[in-house]
Formats: sequence, structure tokens, C-alpha cells
Amino acid sequence: MSDEEKNPAREVITDYAQSHFRYFRTADGTVYAQRNGHPVARPIRSQGTTGSHRQELMVGLFRDGVGVFNGTAMKEALDLIEALAMTGDVQPVHIRVAPGFDGATWLDLGRADGQSVRIHPTGWDIAIPDPQEVCWRRTQLTGELPLPVKNTDGKGIDLLMRLCNFATAETECLAIAWLIGCLGPSVPVPAPFLTGPQGAGKSTGGRMLVRIIEGMTGDLRRAPKDEENLITAVAAGWVTALDNLSHLTPELSDAMCCIVTGAENVKRALFTDGDVFRVGYRRPLLLTGIDVGVLRGDLAERLLPLRLERPRVRRTETELWSDFAEALPVILGSLLDLTVQVRAAEADTPTDLRMADFAHLCAQLDAATGLGALAAYRASLDDLNDDVIEGDLLAQTTIKHAAGMEPGTEQRMTSAEWLHALTALYTGEECRPLPKGWPTTGKVLSDRLKRLQPTLAARSVLIDWGRTKSSRYIEIARPPADPTAHEQQPAF
Repeated sequence: MSDEEKNPAREVITDYAQSHFRYFRTADGTVYAQRNGHPVARPIRSQGTTGSHRQELMVGLFRDGVGVFNGTAMKEALDLIEALAMTGDVQPVHIRVAPGFDGATWLDLGRADGQSVRIHPTGWDIAIPDPQEVCWRRTQLTGELPLPVKNTDGKGIDLLMRLCNFATAETECLAIAWLIGCLGPSVPVPAPFLTGPQGAGKSTGGRMLVRIIEGMTGDLRRAPKDEENLITAVAAGWVTALDNLSHLTPELSDAMCCIVTGAENVKRALFTDGDVFRVGYRRPLLLTGIDVGVLRGDLAERLLPLRLERPRVRRTETELWSDFAEALPVILGSLLDLTVQVRAAEADTPTDLRMADFAHLCAQLDAATGLGALAAYRASLDDLNDDVIEGDLLAQTTIKHAAGMEPGTEQRMTSAEWLHALTALYTGEECRPLPKGWPTTGKVLSDRLKRLQPTLAARSVLIDWGRTKSSRYIEIARPPADPTAHEQQPAF
């Protein structure tokens, strides 16, 4: 064959790639490659340690006897493939959990053969998803899960509860509700906060909950020092677990709120002057610690306290994790069975709770099992409201002021007047010094009260803002007393 009849190397690579891989782009413009018949997709520009498309393409060309090509030919071919894909199909990629067709959802088992779990309205099955339905994105944080066991009759849930040191039955049902929520790609779930005395197994319990979803390689990690590193870690996995928290800065608290309910981060694309790329994320979050100090009200509404107790009998790490690994297929199978039952249950959606989707899931769990998860969730939020109030002297002073008002009345003053009144109430006759962080201006007071508004409303202290012709005002009101409350008191 003459030189004129030979195909350039870039054309050989392009023809081979298009016959063995499917190329598509996501909404943010990233081009992915998916081997024919396999659900795992890799970005063609990735050079990651989990395996790049360039590497798998070079291996395929070599093993199929096509040849070994230099870097220039490979780059030219990938440039052409990327340009062609930018005019083609748009499809999202998912990590661990994904929506499917006909109301189904998928759980990636992280296996090399691509087998996944399809959870549908009538049950669940193990199958390899159609690439047109689900494309999995895997990273170093994507661990492998065992094949779940069918027809467990709920034995896995009992095994999990025996391995964890949950203090009460209410805590157990909230942990179950959270695990079910983690299998839903569109349900924001509050972040479990595993608390308890020293030696209660908080880190061990957190690892167990994480490894049910992320596999035996899933683990806890220390909280990153800044929000950017936290977002990077969150976007690369499904469940993010932070261990041994002792203090939450305002920045970390706000970042956690965004992780639970969803947000997007925009950064400048590398090697460009004005282009950007977007990182959207909403992930299940898990925290452990004895005490994180003062909680802010917005984060408290997104937390799920799970209290543990010290075990009566200690076990070695080797024995404990060996038993957990053996039980994991049964635990996962029971969780999938229960998920199908819960999703099929009909229940009303509570309209008075911030995390309405999770509250509805708790109501469905109650309808399916009668565990009392919704009542336990409400009680946990009440406890967290108490924690917020106990850690905020302004909230305590506002409640004290409202306690001196007649039920069914309100008071209106400017923010500066309220600052003077609340400051005088706090300092008292003994003129005790103001604490660090006490509002110094009416604007700061107004902003603090806006953040505390939901917490104070849960304690029957209603705050509103308005304007007259001459000025703005803040209104603090006590709702009328419940006429049935006295009737419900027991007679003596």
C-alpha cells in the first residue's frame, strides 16, 4: 500500500473511537465517552487516577491490534471527537443515585461489570442500565457495593440496629428514614448529626451508615478548612461525612445549608480568560461530634440529631467490621425492600416543616411500618430549637420580653428603639456588661432577628417588619392563647 492510500493516524483513531464508544455532552458543555453497552461514562479530557478516556482508548487500540499511536495523533483525534460531540446529544451524568424511566430510580453498585439496582414502583431488580437512560460518573470516592440479597424479611434492618448504638427507638427510625432518603435522587434530606458521650461509637456508627450507601471504602473525613475544598469533595461523591466536629464557623454553617438543600458554584475555567464552569450539588451530609457549640437557626432546621449511647460490651475493630461486611448484602437488601414499601405508601405532606420532602418521607414510613418517624422528627426539631435559643442571648432576651406581653397583643418600634429596649432588659438594674456579638446598631439587630424569626416563631414569638409613612418598624407579637389548652389540662 502506497503512502497516499494510508489513512492518517488521527482518522484511524477517530473511526475506532466512534465505533466502540458513544460520545455526548452534558448541559455544562463537558463531553463524555461511554463504551458501547456499558453505563459508566468518563470525561474525555480527564486525566484522573480513576481512569481517563484517553487511557481506555489507547488500551483498546493496542489490544485490538490497531496499533500504538503518538500523542499528537491522539490529541488531534480527541479534539475532533469533542467538536463533533458538542453538536450532539445532551445527557446528564450521575454519581451513585439517578432517576430512571417510568418513575424508577437507580443505585450504582460501583462494580466493574456495570450492574446496578433499579428501584421501581413494584420492587427492585439488579440490571445493567441502558446508556440512554442512565450514565454513571465514577470518582475515587465511588466504592463498590455487594449485590444485595432479596427476600430478607427485614432481617437486615435488625442486624444494623444491633451493630449501632442508637439510644432510642425514635433515633433508629430517623436513621432508617435518612437511609431511604439517600436512595432518592431528588429528595433533600437533613444532615444526621451523631452525638453522644465519649466512647459511644459515633464515628463507627457514622461509618456504618455511610458504607451502606458508599461501600466498604466509604469513610469519614475531617471538615475542610475552606468552602471551596468542601464543595470539591461534595461534588465528587454522594454522601459526605464529616467527623468529630467541635466548632462550626458561620462560613461552614452556610456551606452545609447549601449542601443539604442544593446550590451551584461558578469558577473560572482553567487556561481561559473569561470562560467559566458550573458545579451544581445537593448531597446527603452526615456529621459526628460531641458538641459543635452554638447552632444557627437555618442550619438547625436542616439537621437530624441521632443520639448514641456507650455500648455495654466492647468489640474489636476487626470483629465488628467483619460482621458488618458479612451483613451488608442483607442490610442493603432489606433497605431496598423497605424503600419500595415506603414509596408505595400514601401519606399527606406536612406543610409546617422546612424540609417538607423529608417530612413526607417520614409520614410514608409511618404509613408503611407505624414506626412514628414523623413525631420523632418533630421532637428532634424542637430539641434543636432549644439548642439555638440556649446558645443565643438575643433570642433569650426577646423571648423574655415577649413573656411580659399579654397574649394576642403586639408591639411596634423602630429597630433602634428595639435595640435600646432589649439592651436595657438584658443589662438589668445591675448593668451587667453586654456579651460579645451583641448587636450594636438597629440594622444589625434587624438582621439578627430575621435569622432568628423561625426559631422564635416555634416558641410563640412572632416577628414581622413593616413601614409607616415616616419610618420602618419591627413588630413583636404574642399570638392569642389557645382556648382548648386549658380544657386539655388534667383535672385534679
